[in-house]
Amino acid sequence: MPLPSAPAVLPAVPAIPPVTCPPAVPGGAPSALPDKAVAGAISFWKAAAVEGARYWSRLPARGFPPLTVLNDCARWVQLTTDRRPPRWSSPHSVVFATPIARLRDFSDGATDDVVPTLLLPPQAGHDSCIVDYSPEQSQVRTARAAGLTRLYSHDWVGATAESKDATVDDYIAVIDRALDHLGGRANLVGDCQGGWLATIYTALRPERVHTLTIAGAPIDYHAGQPPIGAWVTRLGGNDLAFYRGLVSQAGGVLPGRHMLNGFIMLKPESELEKNLQLLSHLDDDEHVARYRQFEDWFKHVQDIPGAFYLWIIEHLFRDNKLIKGELEIGGQQVDLSRITCPINLLAGATDHITPPEQVFAAAGHVSTPVEDITKATTSGGHLGLFMGNEALREFWPDIFINVAGRSRAEHQSLWKARAATAPHEPLVPAP
Repeated sequence: MPLPSAPAVLPAVPAIPPVTCPPAVPGGAPSALPDKAVAGAISFWKAAAVEGARYWSRLPARGFPPLTVLNDCARWVQLTTDRRPPRWSSPHSVVFATPIARLRDFSDGATDDVVPTLLLPPQAGHDSCIVDYSPEQSQVRTARAAGLTRLYSHDWVGATAESKDATVDDYIAVIDRALDHLGGRANLVGDCQGGWLATIYTALRPERVHTLTIAGAPIDYHAGQPPIGAWVTRLGGNDLAFYRGLVSQAGGVLPGRHMLNGFIMLKPESELEKNLQLLSHLDDDEHVARYRQFEDWFKHVQDIPGAFYLWIIEHLFRDNKLIKGELEIGGQQVDLSRITCPINLLAGATDHITPPEQVFAAAGHVSTPVEDITKATTSGGHLGLFMGNEALREFWPDIFINVAGRSRAEHQSLWKARAATAPHEPLVPAP
């Protein structure tokens, strides 16, 4: 039976700044900061000239210029400062809610004989609805169209006084609870932070994961000369006092506003260019609507549990323990070689937040057969991996169709047969 087709053409998002999921103070390699500043200034002034010329050239046709300019200024200020809570775009129900996460069910009553799929969005100070950004730009809808009809997603909850001390163990536990609800085993699909969390979970519970898919997820945090890693070293080296201070000053959480400011600092010229483009397109209702939708998601921030944030900085970003095989959670070593299930790895060629080398490093440390590992690279950057036109139209359909094909009854029996032999048990020599 042929699988349903993927969604049709997805509209492009207006110029927006790159977004990083890793919870660290971002920037560029320290030695490159002057060059970045010069390049950013040049980019900004070019955009100012282009958008300024566009605005003034279109002004005479829009009525009495002085009054129009005043009205435009007032509307521009309102659009750039008034933020609304972002929303999920697909019908669903909430299965359960905990202090750190909700489980959302997008199955719409489906009872197909297919392994359930659980999406793990980034947990980086923004709403998890990035995986269901709009009806036209949605991993949720693309997955369902590819045949993954029994579909669920975690929705990470902003930290409060109740959850500020949540640890990585709590995040593992909430995935356990979700998989219990799904029947004990599922396909995991993780974006950025959700990707490394999915990878860690699979290494800890290999019997519960049917397939693993990660996009823009750092596995080797020191590969590819990452700018965030350089800043972790620059702001403290082996001493995490700077990061502990951020959490302490906020009462035990990492404020979402700090994350947002860090994101903007990565390429401040992009933030300025985006708002200049808005000014020159105030008479374009479609552009304004796209701007508002993205800004509502990007700037409606949520806090991160302080204990979880500091654990990530120390064990992953600074010490790179995941790829070294030195990471322990709940007294258990996180051994990537315990992963034997099929794996899909998706990276962005221009992703300067999580370079492709960080994602593809997973392939060299798992025990999955080579023929069951797929690697793909989009031409875009970090955020585009999760909700961009190219990724959702040209890459995610193939990935999800592959996962759906492996999730039907005939493929499940093959998975069970392979899983019958534990990879680390001493094998009896064949006669």
